[in-house]
Amino acid sequence: MQPGALGYTASVELSSDRLLQDKRRNKPRSQPASKPSSRFRIGGKSADAERQSKLEIIRTPVLSCYRIAVISLKGGVGKTTTTTALGATLASERQDKVIAIDANPDAGTLGRRVRRETGATIRDLVGAIPYLNSYMDIRRFTSQAPSGLEILANDVDPAISTTFNDEDYRRVIDVLGKQYPIILTDSGTGLLYSAMRGVLDLAHQLIIVSTPSVDGASSASTTLDWLSAHGYGDLVRRSVTVISGVRETGRLVKVDDIVAHFRTRCRGVVVAPFDEHLAAGAELDLDLMRPKTRQAYFDLAALIAEDFVRVQQEQGLWTPDGGMPPHMAPPLPGQGQGQTQGQAPEGYGYPQPVQQPQPGYGYPQQHQPPQQHPQQAPYGYPQQPGPWPQQPPR
Repeated sequence: MQPGALGYTASVELSSDRLLQDKRRNKPRSQPASKPSSRFRIGGKSADAERQSKLEIIRTPVLSCYRIAVISLKGGVGKTTTTTALGATLASERQDKVIAIDANPDAGTLGRRVRRETGATIRDLVGAIPYLNSYMDIRRFTSQAPSGLEILANDVDPAISTTFNDEDYRRVIDVLGKQYPIILTDSGTGLLYSAMRGVLDLAHQLIIVSTPSVDGASSASTTLDWLSAHGYGDLVRRSVTVISGVRETGRLVKVDDIVAHFRTRCRGVVVAPFDEHLAAGAELDLDLMRPKTRQAYFDLAALIAEDFVRVQQEQGLWTPDGGMPPHMAPPLPGQGQGQTQGQAPEGYGYPQPVQQPQPGYGYPQQHQPPQQHPQQAPYGYPQQPGPWPQQPPR
């Protein structure tokens, strides 16, 4: 981000390093829920078996891109926190490529939850789509957290971010879906802005975020009503509700009743307790979360991962008994390629068909012509803001 740009002052003077007290030295680092220390062990062997079972579910192979949309009609309920904590948990436990994108038209704050490695935003990526041919091309636009989660930030200028529309969102998902097995979308608070149509149409899994409060629960339930009335009934029935403790609350609210309500409407409900580290709204570190909070997001990750198989079965990537069809699985080492039926999914390390040289251009057919590149986008970003160069006419 260049000096003088909108948001530059905030990024410098209101950074996490400046505003947060350094409690890392005094606070013990929590253990991953999948590997609890003896200090946090509850339930003995049965609890360990349950944790291991959930870990295996979280690590279910994903052979095609799985898309998760996190939404809420009400702001300030912990939607961005849920997106980041869930994404970090999935990336940490799966050791896989997971990306969260900010599709909030009102200058979302997802980019504040990670130490920024680039000033690039989702708008920059949209302009560079003609030049994106590999994972490393995309990586220049993202920032990566210690958990492995990558974040694609949005512009801090609302006048710019509102220009990110439905078509742009679909193009971004198409590009990212070839490189990332899991994509999380942190959406805005409205349901009628342009990109929201693409968010809902492309989502495999919906997460509704509510607070343990009367207005938060009412807004979340109204969101489900609206979605059901506008053709997203199946998505609602498969959805998961997160009761996010974004602030410390007393005992006035009957949280159990809120949970019971959403269990009748969704396939699962997870209560994420208040956590001082998450409430700071700064860069997220899984190791600084309270054990109960970290366990809640581990449970949420397992609940989400239970749906991986369903989506892949619908796409023909799994057999009814949960196995991978031989014609879609990659060849095992030492067994050769063999003849395959169908085509392996694009990306994720699967070998792609060799492109044969086209006739003409003066190249003999038995030789692969040298690859001709159009004008390349520079590695990094121009000092002065501006559009990416256009592709020359073919």
